[in-house]
Amino acid sequence: MKKTILLLLICFLVSCKKKENKTPEIDKELLELASLMQGSFNSEKQSLADSTYFNISLHMYPIWEDKGHFLYVEQAMFSQQDKPYRQRIYELKRLDETSFISSIYTLPNDSLWVGKWKSPEDFDSLKFEDLSLRNGCDVILVKSGENHFKGRTREYSCESTLRGASYATSEVVITADKIISWDRGFDPEGHQVWGAELGGYIFDRQSNNP
Repeated sequence: MKKTILLLLICFLVSCKKKENKTPEIDKELLELASLMQGSFNSEKQSLADSTYFNISLHMYPIWEDKGHFLYVEQAMFSQQDKPYRQRIYELKRLDETSFISSIYTLPNDSLWVGKWKSPEDFDSLKFEDLSLRNGCDVILVKSGENHFKGRTREYSCESTLRGASYATSEVVITADKIISWDRGFDPEGHQVWGAELGGYIFDRQSNNP
């Protein structure tokens, strides 16, 4: 009887040790995507080649690194970086075996976070519960090669009232040296009412660090 109890105890301890030593599997493709999206970019080259495009700055840096894959995103005219026209938080997750999802959130009191991409640790004072999800505006991404992802929003799912729009679409290509982003707004009849007409903005990488 004692031997049986002792054997059971040993088996229990060995089993527990195995569970304790088991580490979660690292999603290398998700890490690759998050790394490619991180950095500072601008569209200066494109604006010099085509005057219909502005020189826009784009900063994306990780926050809350112990909670998952979150990026603070800030866009502004390059000459007015103290007055960004878009501030968001992106949450990156694997959606299924072949695709990923970038969920889009707005922040409370945007003005408090201007330029905070330079000090991502400041977001430790912000709670996830304080963010507002932009329902239907998530971007679905797939890996199409080494250091190469592409994706877009679902059709008609992202509501927008900007400049008479009914819905908005986003298409994105992500590589090691650039991000191409094409955001457009459409009225109920499907006519484009805002956004670049010829193609996406080409944001060339400037730096990987704040």
